[in-house]
Amino acid sequence: MTNNDIVQKLWNLCDVLRDDGINYSDYVTELVMLLFIKMVHENTEAGTLKKHPLPEGCRWTDLNGKSGINLLNDYKRILLSLSTGNDGDGNRVHDDPLISAIYADAQTRLREPRHLEQMIKTLDQIDWFSAQKDGLGDLYEGLLEKNANETKSGAGQYFTPRALINTMVRCLKPQPGERIQDPAAGTAGFLIAAHEYIKGQTDDLYDLATEQKAFQTTKAYVGIELVPGTRRLALMNCLLHGMEGDAEGVVHLGNALGQTGAGLEKADVILANPPFGTSKGGDASITRDDLTYKTSNKQLAFLQHIYRNLKPGGRAAVVLPDNVLFEAGVGTDVRRDLMNKCNLHTILRLPTGIFYAQGVKTNVLFFTKGSAADKFQEEHCTENVWVYDLRTNMPSFGKRTPFGDPHLKPFEAVYGESPNSDSERKEGEYSFHSEDIELPEHSDENEGIDPRLAHSRWRSFSRQWIAEHKGDSLDISWLKDSDSVDAANLPEPSVLAGEAMGELVQALGELDALMRELGAEEEADGARVLLREVMGEIK
Repeated sequence: MTNNDIVQKLWNLCDVLRDDGINYSDYVTELVMLLFIKMVHENTEAGTLKKHPLPEGCRWTDLNGKSGINLLNDYKRILLSLSTGNDGDGNRVHDDPLISAIYADAQTRLREPRHLEQMIKTLDQIDWFSAQKDGLGDLYEGLLEKNANETKSGAGQYFTPRALINTMVRCLKPQPGERIQDPAAGTAGFLIAAHEYIKGQTDDLYDLATEQKAFQTTKAYVGIELVPGTRRLALMNCLLHGMEGDAEGVVHLGNALGQTGAGLEKADVILANPPFGTSKGGDASITRDDLTYKTSNKQLAFLQHIYRNLKPGGRAAVVLPDNVLFEAGVGTDVRRDLMNKCNLHTILRLPTGIFYAQGVKTNVLFFTKGSAADKFQEEHCTENVWVYDLRTNMPSFGKRTPFGDPHLKPFEAVYGESPNSDSERKEGEYSFHSEDIELPEHSDENEGIDPRLAHSRWRSFSRQWIAEHKGDSLDISWLKDSDSVDAANLPEPSVLAGEAMGELVQALGELDALMRELGAEEEADGARVLLREVMGEIK
């Protein structure tokens, strides 16, 4: 049984629980509280966890084998004990702040003991030995991704594709001993991918000294998450991947655009996909007083936080929507400040449709604090910006055409081995190989260049050119969409209007016939009279 099979099996349980009034979103919360107890049991049995993190009386063996109302009552007692550290009778059962954070305010919505029994039996029937080979953390992440795919709301609206996370990590190449942060951690996907990358580079961390191992486990990774329920998922995710963090866990509860973010230590590496939108007050409001450029645009505020919070020589990769690249006013000020204080060396223009907020156009900005010559430089650090267009003439991604590693590998190849863009780069290394694509007219991007480069996805633009030709906008595109219509070759407006009218008449005729079939002749007659009046006015 593969992890995908297990994820589907667990997901199907939701259909059984609907009798208890449990929807998909509630089900994931319900499942993960129980699933974490089971996974801790399996990890402990396999020797992956050296010490059982859950107190006696709150473990899987205290649940399975029981039935009826006693089972449901015991489960409620366990959740209370894990949440508060007390068993309800005044007895202290644990003092672990991380476990208390994971199970903060945990309550089951299950009312039928038989549904809890079915969940426990299903979890006991899974081939956990097979699941262990792929990693229980990966199985858990698969469930989170399934939730993001299916619910189309909440955290799933902006769930970062796993392939993109891995590409960003491979480009930045985090190393042992570095402090790695994500100020918008979500379920900790970036931090876990960085941890797995480092493990893969260091023989699973076994060749590190004891002090280095302790740093990697407790201090190397820090994330901030605003939503308590999402943070719960993140803390579970980190623990299942062997990441403990400090007393608050790897992911702290708070607002990165408030005092929680202001108090973070400087980082060597920052990976992030900040939430889209504007500040509307409440817990998510921008209350920082240390950001130079005041704005209600959360992405511009997050971007300022990220490049300010890097150590000299630190590097970052951040997903941002198109508006950050071209927004005037404060947007221009922030981009100039970024290019002054950091070497903004690479922009990856992402395809549409890879995030679950349909139509959102996004990019990944890669930058290093300071210049290649002087890490402490704060002016004119950016000399050239390399842009990779992975958006134009790409398929429409979705369930039928999933976005994955094959689409990103060409970008990784031209990005080079150096995380700071020090590798030799050459324009046009990846192109359409199609000379019949027409170039857009009056394009500053294509003026005076080798025509072959106009078909390339990989181009370099000097800081001076960006200032003179784009007014410091970073919305740089030069490829022509093969499906686009050239405005210069459009038919006369009267012809277009006639075509539109013909289509409208045909559609209304079909609607008229349907209304008459349904017995709404009077309404159909009225609609026909109205249509004639509208057509007369147009003529």
